[in-house]
Amino acid sequence: MSENCDNNCGNCGEDCADRKEEKHDFRAALNELSHVEKVIGIVSGKGGVGKSSVSAMLAVTMQRLGYRVGVLDADVTGPSIPKAFGIRGKAEGSDLGLYPRQSKTGIAIMSVNLLLDNDTDPVIWRGPILGNTVKQFWTDVIWGDLDFLFIDMPPGTGDVPLTVFQSIPVDGIVIVTSPQELVSMIVSKALKMAEMMKIPVLGLVENMSYFRCPDNGKDYHIFGESHVDEIAEKHSLKVLAKLPIDPKISAACDAGMIELFDGSWFDAAGELLASILK
Repeated sequence: MSENCDNNCGNCGEDCADRKEEKHDFRAALNELSHVEKVIGIVSGKGGVGKSSVSAMLAVTMQRLGYRVGVLDADVTGPSIPKAFGIRGKAEGSDLGLYPRQSKTGIAIMSVNLLLDNDTDPVIWRGPILGNTVKQFWTDVIWGDLDFLFIDMPPGTGDVPLTVFQSIPVDGIVIVTSPQELVSMIVSKALKMAEMMKIPVLGLVENMSYFRCPDNGKDYHIFGESHVDEIAEKHSLKVLAKLPIDPKISAACDAGMIELFDGSWFDAAGELLASILK
């Protein structure tokens, strides 16, 4: 340490034992014409667990409860939110920023698919470009006044989730799982990332938990017995919902009519989210 040290490592080029690492603030400013009360990330440690449909149904649930809701589709290379809501037009903009599309019931939606010439055009971008695109959905989109903004995250713990967690003030995340045994390890990875980023985990949603036979009313565990309660207990988390394998949910997403889904699976999740707004 230099005898003239003022404990401000930013003014010093020396590599001493007491040198403190500079902490960078990567947070991006929300568009000045927007006001968002709570930001909720919907994450999964792996793909194929139905994270986007869970994101859509959570948004619909809160909209039905009377809250102003938006969905930011951060799964840039696999955007499916516009299709689930039946949005076919493109996002428009002005000198003030980009305007999200509105769903049939007034949910604000922004996705890279709303900016592409064709919905089927692939997004062949490297990580930094993907991350910056998602960040611009926060800084450049005029969301207006929202109670909840749900972010449909890409699977895993790579560039885009890291950018979201560093750039956007996420108030909490919901982790989507499926019943397979390996999910315990995958959930643990997502939990550890959230812990490292100091973001609260609101709870778990198990998708494809069971199939209820319409002929006899019995539940069958197609993908094996559920382990979500054990995982939740191990990590002191809440199980917010256990979703069945229901062809009606898939059909609603495919038809762009997810806002008409019929089910009370997310009642507990809705109560929890409503409580954090107070």
